[in-house]
Amino acid sequence: MPEAYETITLERPQPHVLVVTLDRPQAANAMNTQMGHDLTAVFEPFQTDLQDVRCIVVTGRGDRAFCGGADLKERNGMSDADWQAQHGVYERMVRAMTACPLPTIAAVNGAAFGGGAEIAGACDFVYAASTARFGQPEVSLGIIPGAGATQNLARAMGERRAKEVILAGEAFTAEEAAQWGFVNRVCTPEALMAEVLKTAARIAANAPIAVRQAKQAISRGLQMSIWDGLSFEIEAYNRTVPTEDRREGILAFNEKRKPAFKGR
Repeated sequence: MPEAYETITLERPQPHVLVVTLDRPQAANAMNTQMGHDLTAVFEPFQTDLQDVRCIVVTGRGDRAFCGGADLKERNGMSDADWQAQHGVYERMVRAMTACPLPTIAAVNGAAFGGGAEIAGACDFVYAASTARFGQPEVSLGIIPGAGATQNLARAMGERRAKEVILAGEAFTAEEAAQWGFVNRVCTPEALMAEVLKTAARIAANAPIAVRQAKQAISRGLQMSIWDGLSFEIEAYNRTVPTEDRREGILAFNEKRKPAFKGR
């Protein structure tokens, strides 16, 4: 993985944790075509190479915005063909994030509108600063959400709340997002990253194969009947049985010490 990108910054603040920062503060960290390419370049390789990462945090630079949505200045005057070509980049980006086998946490530090809210929604769960605001204003621009919101918001908030949010296009607060099931935890702005990194560290300290299999079982199982989901869960469970980590976990418990998981 390259360490330098035009629109994002990568940091490894603690073992096995990668922080991906959307880094266009002069434009409210808005999503432009290059950011779509950059995020795709970060997330797609995890399908075949975990790069010693066990948890990924996505946040925005500064305290004003997580991501203000698509860069409408870049889009101004685009032909239909150019618009659709750019959106193809965003589609690939959100699929790469959604398909990432590693746990992903959005640390929403400020405004998350349009595609910004969709980037957060593509993560496994969301912590937000109390000052953060969310919104899906696409219908006010003559389009609809196209990077997952109609699916992820409905799954997080329920059908009726998602329809209200998307069809009205009105902004909502971090507290409302938590009440409605989109945000897991609301933190003070000063404590946000510390809380996110604490959770990321706990995830990274657990058995990596087990964590990935649990994520798959939840994500895939929700698309199935309960009976198919139970069958999928057992298949995921059985992948953990012959691992070194399973044996280490039981041994460490009996020896009353912390396990040293290797991801094998």
